[in-house]
Amino acid sequence: MKRQQMFLAATVLLMVAASPVPVRAQGEQEDGFVSLFNGKDLRGWRVPEGDNGHWKVVDGVIDYDAESEAKGDKNLWTEKEYGDFILKVDWRIKRTSGLYNVPIVLKNGSYLTDAKGRRVTIKMPNADSGIFLRGFPRAQVNIWCWPIGSGEVYGYRNPKDAPAAIRAGVTPQVNADRPVGQWNRFVIIMIQDRLTVILNDKMVLENARLPGVPDRGPIGLQHHGGRRKDGKLSPASSLMQFRNIWIKELD
Repeated sequence: MKRQQMFLAATVLLMVAASPVPVRAQGEQEDGFVSLFNGKDLRGWRVPEGDNGHWKVVDGVIDYDAESEAKGDKNLWTEKEYGDFILKVDWRIKRTSGLYNVPIVLKNGSYLTDAKGRRVTIKMPNADSGIFLRGFPRAQVNIWCWPIGSGEVYGYRNPKDAPAAIRAGVTPQVNADRPVGQWNRFVIIMIQDRLTVILNDKMVLENARLPGVPDRGPIGLQHHGGRRKDGKLSPASSLMQFRNIWIKELD
C-alpha cells in the first residue's frame, strides 16, 4: 500500500510539472489579465466567412493549416477592439512548408547586399504568420523562420522610404525563437504608438514607434500562404498553433 501511495504521489507531481497552464492561468487572472481563448472553441473570435473549418480548435489549441476557403479576409480576428494593452500568447510553427529565398536583415533594418547592390538570400525552410495589432495590417508582429528572428514589424521595416530610426526600431536585436515544433511565448506591449515585444523572456523590440497606427482595433492571427496552383503549399504558409492567449487593457 505504501509503495502504491508513493507511486500515485510521484504521478501527480509529474502531471503538475508537465501541465503548467492552470498555475499560469491563476497568475494571469491575479494580475488582471482576461483570457481571449477558452481552449474549447472560437467564441470571442470572428471566423472568416466561408472558412470551412480550417481555423479550428484541436486538443485545446487554435490550429490553422493555411488553407482557409474564405473568399476575402482569411485572418482570425477578436470580436472586441483594444487600445493600449499587454498581450500574452503562446505560439508554435507546426512544420515548415518548403524552401524560401530568405534575405538577410541587418540590425538596422536594412538588407545585406552584394557588391552590385542585390539582396543576398539563403534558400532555407520557412513558414510565416504573425499577430496583427489594432486591426492594422502594417502593425503585424511577425512569426517566421528568418535569421533575424520573430517579433519584427515587416510593414514598418520593409518600405524603402521608411525613416532609418523607424526601421531600426522595429527590427529584432536578438533572435529568440525556439526550433520549429516547439512552443514560444510573446509578450506584446502596445502603448499609444509604441511597441515593445518580449519573446521567450528576451526583449526583441523596445519601445519601437509605429507612426499612423490606429488608436484602437481588434487583435488578429494571420493567415499567410496556402495552396498554389500546383497543389503544393507556398513556402511561407501559416502552419500554426496558438494557446494561452491573455490580454490586460491599459486604457
